[in-house]
Amino acid sequence: MVDAIDRAELFYHERVSVDASEKPTYRLTIVAHEPYPFLLGVLLRGRAIPNRLKLYDGRFDGVITVKEWDDFRTLADQIDERFGKFELQSVNQVETTGEPLGSGQLGRVLRNELSQEQLSVLRTAHSMGYFDVPRGATADDLATELDIAQSTLSERLRLAEKQLFELVFSGGPSPSAEADAE
Repeated sequence: MVDAIDRAELFYHERVSVDASEKPTYRLTIVAHEPYPFLLGVLLRGRAIPNRLKLYDGRFDGVITVKEWDDFRTLADQIDERFGKFELQSVNQVETTGEPLGSGQLGRVLRNELSQEQLSVLRTAHSMGYFDVPRGATADDLATELDIAQSTLSERLRLAEKQLFELVFSGGPSPSAEADAE
């Protein structure tokens, strides 16, 4: 697919869709050798964070983060002027932007915090449908696939889940949790 885009080469790819019944979705990292003014260059020069850009049917659809509304308006005007039509679909205002969720940063952090055994158990459980409703695989199926005892699988799975929950909930109570406590 990337071969069909002039002056672009595939750097990295990974499948991100989890449901086998859906059309597969992939996250691609490409190196684009585009002359200025290419859309990505305009976004970056406008101090925007491109969280997601999708090219289909000859148009880009994307999600970007900017610090100030005026920065966004300037950027929207530049995109409209240089590339034709610009249509704003929605706006979300947040106090801090942090790391974009679609960036893969969360997955990289979590993968660095888990042992190889925990990652292997979680990856296998996920791919075999253990977490699906209804389950696509039993604990015995996972243990057989991994060639480990069911008790070992159970321990690794519980430790991995505990580690994940500690990472997710270790930042202290959320504002909604504090409001619920009052």
